[in-house]
Amino acid sequence: MRGACASLNFLGQGDLMRSFSDILASFIDYLSLERGYSDNTVTAYRRDILQWKVFCEKKEDDLFRPSEGLYDLYVMKLRREGLADSSVQRKCSSVRTWVRFLVIEGHIPDDFTLPGLPSRPKKLPQILTEGEMDRLFKSCDDDPDFYMGLRDRAIIEVLYGCGLRASELCGLSLKDIRHDPGALFVLGKGGKERMVPLVGSARRWMDKYLSHGRPLKDRAETDRVFLSIRGGPLRRESLWRIIKSRGKLAGISSARLHPHVIRHTVASHLLRRGMDLRTLQEFLGHSSIDTTEKYLHFDLELRDVYDSSHPRAKYT
Repeated sequence: MRGACASLNFLGQGDLMRSFSDILASFIDYLSLERGYSDNTVTAYRRDILQWKVFCEKKEDDLFRPSEGLYDLYVMKLRREGLADSSVQRKCSSVRTWVRFLVIEGHIPDDFTLPGLPSRPKKLPQILTEGEMDRLFKSCDDDPDFYMGLRDRAIIEVLYGCGLRASELCGLSLKDIRHDPGALFVLGKGGKERMVPLVGSARRWMDKYLSHGRPLKDRAETDRVFLSIRGGPLRRESLWRIIKSRGKLAGISSARLHPHVIRHTVASHLLRRGMDLRTLQEFLGHSSIDTTEKYLHFDLELRDVYDSSHPRAKYT
């Protein structure tokens, strides 16, 4: 039997051992906050994925890595039920989006394609210009709420300065900060560990936040670096809202901006300023160089050192 046990074995190392309901909840947040879908659309996606789950279980197949031919059987089932072609296409689109989300979150390999489901052409990653990034930083500077302005500036600086994923930033604990030398210990996708430089502007704003911002909300309930307005750990959905809100103040369309766009942006900016692919792969925590190569559609020249490459590493 290849069902739940097989999928959990694949998902299952350490902190990544999460139930289907947890992953579905993250998927719903992704659709709502990152993709900007309406409540009705999100509800339809949720219903479609639950239906796909039931079908996989009945076939004793793996929800996360279905066997070859399962998708074709699913399409045949939907058509036997008399669904209109538009409804079948929508349900198939839901499954495609679900699979893409599992890849993004590291639950299945980057190169996994659902058998029978033709993959769509890969889109080039969205990025911001350096001017747009400057506006995004400055959107935090005149906030009447001192804590929120300082925290949000530190968040954006660290996302950009360290190339973190949303989950990596929200998961940072105080013990993960290495002050000498300036670095962050990061637990990435698949439980993969890496050290990233915390230098220049990112370090300066992190130090300001830790000295003057975080103590205002610290109630000894958590050792997470970034705290909510109530003093609890900052959740990923709150981070998405922060970035979109700051983007609006900076005049950047919310359709173009979420935390992962900042990660795409720093990757492209670093390549443009000369960082080589292998160094960038280590910096971003990509398991495969193929994932890193998608940023090469920009005109680039090669150099190799982080603090001479990063556009904000010089702002001390």
